[in-house]
Amino acid sequence: MDQYYNPVMSPDGKHLAVTVRVPMGARTVPMLSFYSLPEFKLESIIRMPLFQVPGDYIWVSNKRLVMQKAIEVGTRERPQYTGELLSMDFDGKNQQYLFGWDVLNYGRNRYGRDEGYAYPLFVHKALNDHFLVGTYQWEHNESALYDFDSRTGIRKLITTIKSPNVSFVVDNDGAPRFARDSDEEGHPTLWRFNQAAAQWDVFTDGKASRRLVPAFFSSDNRQVYAWETEQQGPAKLISQDMASGERQVLVADPQGDIGVVMSGVPYSAPFSAYTTVGRPRITYFDAANPDTPLLQEMLRQFPDHSVIHVSESADQSKVLLRMASDRDPGVYYLYDRNTNKADMLFASLEEIDPDQMAERRPITYKARDGLEIDGYLTLPLFKTAQKPPLILIPHGGPQGIRDSWYFDSDAQFLANRGYAVLQVNFRTSGGRGTAFEQMGRRQWGGKIIDDLVDGVKWATAQGEVDGSKMCVFGASFGGYAALMLASREPDLFKCAVGYAGVYDIALMQTEDGVASNSRRIAANKRIFGEDKAEWARYSPHLHAANIKAGVLLIHGGKDETAPKKHVFLMKEALEKAGHPPEWYYVDYEGHGFYDTENQTEVYRRLETFLAKYLGKQRLQ
Repeated sequence: MDQYYNPVMSPDGKHLAVTVRVPMGARTVPMLSFYSLPEFKLESIIRMPLFQVPGDYIWVSNKRLVMQKAIEVGTRERPQYTGELLSMDFDGKNQQYLFGWDVLNYGRNRYGRDEGYAYPLFVHKALNDHFLVGTYQWEHNESALYDFDSRTGIRKLITTIKSPNVSFVVDNDGAPRFARDSDEEGHPTLWRFNQAAAQWDVFTDGKASRRLVPAFFSSDNRQVYAWETEQQGPAKLISQDMASGERQVLVADPQGDIGVVMSGVPYSAPFSAYTTVGRPRITYFDAANPDTPLLQEMLRQFPDHSVIHVSESADQSKVLLRMASDRDPGVYYLYDRNTNKADMLFASLEEIDPDQMAERRPITYKARDGLEIDGYLTLPLFKTAQKPPLILIPHGGPQGIRDSWYFDSDAQFLANRGYAVLQVNFRTSGGRGTAFEQMGRRQWGGKIIDDLVDGVKWATAQGEVDGSKMCVFGASFGGYAALMLASREPDLFKCAVGYAGVYDIALMQTEDGVASNSRRIAANKRIFGEDKAEWARYSPHLHAANIKAGVLLIHGGKDETAPKKHVFLMKEALEKAGHPPEWYYVDYEGHGFYDTENQTEVYRRLETFLAKYLGKQRLQ
């Protein structure tokens, strides 16, 4: 986990808000911190209650910021946003609870308790502490767009739409233009605001062959910039004329989605974008933008990195840039146009030396049904006496999640100890378009596992790794995949490690919060189907008797994503089969361990366990 992350510069370029992980007792605690620029001097820290963490945040003036609140549920799970909004000055003063259900703990506001969710989406050009907020109520079939005063908390209704969970899109003047959501079956709908009639009209629905996700506007609001996905392909970046509908494809990659899109000064059109699959490649489509030659020059100076435009001051004199690569977790620079100098501010993980990290090599291979799969092979930086053993790491999620080229701490940890590491973006992973994601439906224990097996066989056929010494290690869905692989391919792996995994598909249909949540029920039907015999085939604890590999199970008793009953079912099944697993269970940890001593113990046990089955590697 990064020590410093999510930096956002104030409009005047004089302050930086950034989340910093600070050691507090047995764990590190994320805190919102404010620094003065350019000297990067700490001005103030906002400490939140235990397990509450800063979400995203935006500056609403040169001195004031609005923050979304989130809850940590484990190191293997993204923080969950609560829908609450707070505001404060950069010195920590004048804090205001703007929206949320917990209003009584923060002092009353004029609106009382909000039974819903809110997200900030636009700051007025006047920088007058006002901003636009999208909201929806949990028990009502309606979403609303408001103007909020971040100091007084006063709200002014702008528009409503008769649909829950809507994401509004406004133009550079703050006028509502589009709104997006999806129904219980996952079919998206895009509305366009009819300004003449002051009403929302359906623009595209779930049956449309072309799906749009609008995100940016030109400075005059005549062009909208959007990700476009057709039925079988990845997401492109397009521009479309708001009046005529004429469209132009700006960036497209037949291999995968267009990912990071960068715009410069606020309220301006984007000027460049990165691809997703393989090593990210940048495309510039606005040569006149002053940030285009800046990024080109920085990439000449950092040829092994991607350079990301993070934020920019309103007068364009200051630009915050991030340099990152497969070996470098990220370094942030502040560029001053007046002096034409870029000075380093901080590194995301200060203790990491990129020169001691291993290269992550992009790979592709064909699955047994001909589908092309992409991924990454990380080989030890230092040569081993023999071909290195191979560790397969299936990613979590799994739908819509993917492993990327950028720095991966698990892969580097294992490569540092002499192992080769394979990570593949099997069907249902993100970054390859909607159709690719949907290929994983009802395939958790089927074609997804086939893709992983085919990846391992491809890697061993290249001749760089020892195919007789392989293990699989995964967390969350990756933990499920590790045990499913061990049961389906009992002779392929010497060992399997499941960390915070789920091991019973039927149990996932009855867990707390599922039976009463119609959207969750519908999502489960799409992902798992309703065939109970298939659920049984795809539940690794029911096939423990097939497992020959050594097994290590790691789990937290407070895990709400993968409740503890899963790991106890897996453990008991292995014991019943006469194949008891090694076991590391901490009753107060969640979906991934927080306690620094427990985190260290996880990797100590992992290192010992792998050496037991694969042998300790000798580095030359």
